[in-house]
Amino acid sequence: MKKRIAILATHGFEESELKSPKQALENEGWQADIVSLEKGTIKAWADGDWGSEYKVDYTLEEINSGDYDALVLPGGVLNPDKLRTKEGVLNFVQGFFNEKKPVAAICHGPQTLINADLVKGREMTSVKAISKDLINAGAIWSDQEVVVDNGLVTSRTPEDLPAFNRKMIEEIKEGAHVGA
Repeated sequence: MKKRIAILATHGFEESELKSPKQALENEGWQADIVSLEKGTIKAWADGDWGSEYKVDYTLEEINSGDYDALVLPGGVLNPDKLRTKEGVLNFVQGFFNEKKPVAAICHGPQTLINADLVKGREMTSVKAISKDLINAGAIWSDQEVVVDNGLVTSRTPEDLPAFNRKMIEEIKEGAHVGA
């Protein structure tokens, strides 16, 4: 069955954390849309400097969580810091949890979940730099390459992308999670 996945990002996302999951999703024959705050392109962060530009498929105003089967939140320091302060982003992300759809977040990506009030009681991992933020928001944090909690997939860094992509695809194939 053809699936449609939203990859939510803005300027400053970690390039490998968008590019690798997008490729993995498309290898499954699924549609992976880059969703952002504005039309046009968004610029990646790669190897300590600005990277490539990626075409935005849809803005948040053009779609909603009901249009998608799952959500991916790439990291990077700048990207989630911008996203987590926008009401439209938080509503979009909350929609996936309300609809019990799979969500995958890597590196700093879980910061958006903190601001959307979605981490309390969840088993998660992330880049070490935001572990205290997740713990303070009520998450059960552990230092593992990938953690899955009822449809929520989290990983630490680009080195964990192979495990992250495998688990993300597995959860998307499973579909909605009853207890999520």
